[in-house]
Amino acid sequence: MNAFINSTDGSSRRQFISGAAKTFLGVGLMSQMQGKGLLAAGAGASPLKQVATARNVIYLYMTGGMSHLDTFDPRPDNKEVNGETEVIKTNADGIRISNSLPLMARQMDKVALIHSLNSTQGAHEQGNYYMHTSYTLRSSIRHPAMGAWLQKFQERGNPSLPGSVMIGNDSRHPGAGFFEAKFSPLMVNNPEDGVANSKLNKWFADSDDRFNSRLAIAHKLDVGFAEKYNVKNVRAYSDMYDDAVRMMKSEELKAFDLSSEDDKLRARYGRDSSFGQGCLLARRLVEHGVRHVEVSFGNWDTHNANFIRVPELCDELDAGLSTLLQDLESRGLLQETLVVLATEFGRTPEINQNDGRDHHPKAFTCLMAGGGIRGGQAFGKKDEKGFEVVENKVNIPDFNATVAYALGIPLDTVLYSPSKRPFTVADKGQPITQIFG
Repeated sequence: MNAFINSTDGSSRRQFISGAAKTFLGVGLMSQMQGKGLLAAGAGASPLKQVATARNVIYLYMTGGMSHLDTFDPRPDNKEVNGETEVIKTNADGIRISNSLPLMARQMDKVALIHSLNSTQGAHEQGNYYMHTSYTLRSSIRHPAMGAWLQKFQERGNPSLPGSVMIGNDSRHPGAGFFEAKFSPLMVNNPEDGVANSKLNKWFADSDDRFNSRLAIAHKLDVGFAEKYNVKNVRAYSDMYDDAVRMMKSEELKAFDLSSEDDKLRARYGRDSSFGQGCLLARRLVEHGVRHVEVSFGNWDTHNANFIRVPELCDELDAGLSTLLQDLESRGLLQETLVVLATEFGRTPEINQNDGRDHHPKAFTCLMAGGGIRGGQAFGKKDEKGFEVVENKVNIPDFNATVAYALGIPLDTVLYSPSKRPFTVADKGQPITQIFG
């Protein structure tokens, strides 16, 4: 490539660089009204649409593959499968869950369990990516996660705060994918610490003029490049600066400060649990207009000591999730907030020689609550061992299409990547409309 550039005149070099910038940085959005070719590109995507039942999403991701058999879909009549896991009744007729989740047993009337999840991806990184994007992991492209799709189609709830926030230390999150960088989630590693680097350096804090002067210099240095390569991702880079400054100077930054919360409520979420405090932060952010918040929690990769490790993890999950549902309901936020609990795959009915369970993408359980979902129900069914789906199979794109359907995102609108390849929010997924109501 260097030889090609060196052998051309200045004009050609400029054209080549400009074209490369547009190829690598541009993302196309095309209306379905533009022609038959675009309609063909979206073939198979669901045409179903509805008025949104949810405005916000709190997405709780159980990293590592949560065991369905030791949490929300145990097998009490099969001791060989259930092992040491015991079962308790819930406040929803016919639904029993693990006795490691006693607080959630009193909240199941708010929850729709989806027992028939099926994934094609049996490795952690690939399964995580597939669950977040509806597309398989490839080296040639990065697909957007749901928070980015939501921002692409709908406005932010609070212009002073990010449209999407990721709480936890999960570096594998696909973020904005091939969308502009401004649609990436703000990453918060520790909910106790709030937003890193959000306070002005003392040298700047004493003088707005000094701070504004430095910003003006930075803008002056960037303006030439921005004018020359006037494409979306270059503009988005500038927008990120503007968003960061706006947030730093906004009173809304207090949304990230957990110290203002009542100590008793913080204790109910789990005072020493990063996941519990992450759930509390998620509620605060939704309350302040952030529309998509993810909280990651793990590691659920229980190849060893499954019956010791899962109850320990369930202690934190039980406190955080049950309190989140109650807290949202008491504040009138549950009806407009879809709470999703997901994981990349389940665990095997067979208990291995290390008293653990191995990866099992063939059949597992996730759940949804609030946001128009009818609680107290179980959708889909596995066989008696919990090994495979026997009723109402739900593929990963179907699960994500259900989230998008609740948000009112059009499932069949095609967006183009920089390489001009067509994509829809949940690929060819079909929403589970039966769980609404």
